[in-house]
Amino acid sequence: MTPPLFLTRLGDRITRTFAVEPGTVDTVRRRVATGIGAVVLGLVALAFAKGGDLARAGFVQIVHAAPYAPLLLTPAMFAGVVWLTRRYVPEARGSGIPQVMAAARVPDAPESQKLVSVRAAAAKIGLTLGILLAGGSAGREGPTVQLSAAVMVAVHRVLRVPLSAGVYIAGGAAGVAAAFNTPLAGVAFAIEELAAAYEQRVAILVMGAVMIAGMVSLGVAGDYVYFGEMHKTLALRAVLLAAPAAGIVGGIAGGLFSRLVLGFATGHKRWQRRLTSRPVVFAALCGLAVAVLGIVSGGLTWGTGYDATKMLVEGHGQPLWFGVAKFGASLATTLSGAPGGVFAPSLAVGAGVGNLLTPLFPDDPAGAIVLLGMTGYFVGVVRAPLTAVIIITETTASRGMILPLFFTALIAEVASTIVCRERLYHGLSRAFGVPAPAGAAHSG
Repeated sequence: MTPPLFLTRLGDRITRTFAVEPGTVDTVRRRVATGIGAVVLGLVALAFAKGGDLARAGFVQIVHAAPYAPLLLTPAMFAGVVWLTRRYVPEARGSGIPQVMAAARVPDAPESQKLVSVRAAAAKIGLTLGILLAGGSAGREGPTVQLSAAVMVAVHRVLRVPLSAGVYIAGGAAGVAAAFNTPLAGVAFAIEELAAAYEQRVAILVMGAVMIAGMVSLGVAGDYVYFGEMHKTLALRAVLLAAPAAGIVGGIAGGLFSRLVLGFATGHKRWQRRLTSRPVVFAALCGLAVAVLGIVSGGLTWGTGYDATKMLVEGHGQPLWFGVAKFGASLATTLSGAPGGVFAPSLAVGAGVGNLLTPLFPDDPAGAIVLLGMTGYFVGVVRAPLTAVIIITETTASRGMILPLFFTALIAEVASTIVCRERLYHGLSRAFGVPAPAGAAHSG
């Protein structure tokens, strides 16, 4: 049957609009699926962020009513969350970024789709909120990456669009954009971390998803600056002294964090295997460590560390031991195996590193030195210099610091590599049972 003339003309118009060959609908369907997925994941990410804020506020109220309640609540919640995760949804453990990286290797494999299923994403949300409600030093950005990839995959499956690595990468990158309200950082993260071998044909898919998710975030949440504003800059003399110091100290500390996490994940040493042989008990011990650190620090180490980081960025001092204590809380939370990300806690630890360095540069803006510390440590952990610089400049409105931040990031990457040769997320992604495709180049 010949279609009506107006439908034929409409189809020709759509074809010309999306620049596809006549009769080819795959490209149009893929772009429609990407657009719908980006809108949905942007809204879901914002809802997750609101849930995280409520969980954090709930924990603060509990502590206000019973200051020593975390000594029981936090270990119990850690143990319960880890038990539930290991028993029912092991694909929801940890950050979420390694799962997306593993799934993108073989997009059509059942194991890959399980890692970014709606079930895994829903569990990730609930379990991460549980950890935040217990005061865990975890972020929601890594879980948002897995959640966003799951939404993108689900939309593609509903619309019967073939899955490719680009679908996973676009979803995960859009998750970073929505979580931090930083579209440029989403693109950078896709290039540096999620795509082991970034292909040009994925570029439009990724950038389209990131920009749409970013617009949704801006439209609903407003044009907020995540960690407050820091408009001051550093003189050349200060940059030449402070950037290497922050890069070396932050890179070594971040590399140490990655090495410890990867060491426990592989469990090569006997004492590591003995500690992790009873994971639920080990998680409870990690929760107890988080509770003690939180009580001793007056609550500074609980949660993402957002408030303390914002104060440091805006030039309001914190105790010099804050970075060390936050490092311990973040490490204990991550080693517990509970769902939760390391992005925001790493930025908080990095702010503490910068705070440690401020006495060495008393004549320079404290907020600027803090940004250098954030960059150095974050690069030391994640080993994504471009992503680090863009996230920090976008979340602090510190465009005048771009060159000092890049200088710090490059030094930190070298320093981190000396301490831990393997990149954190690449190492963790191997634990999720998705084999690399034959002939794939190693990326580390």
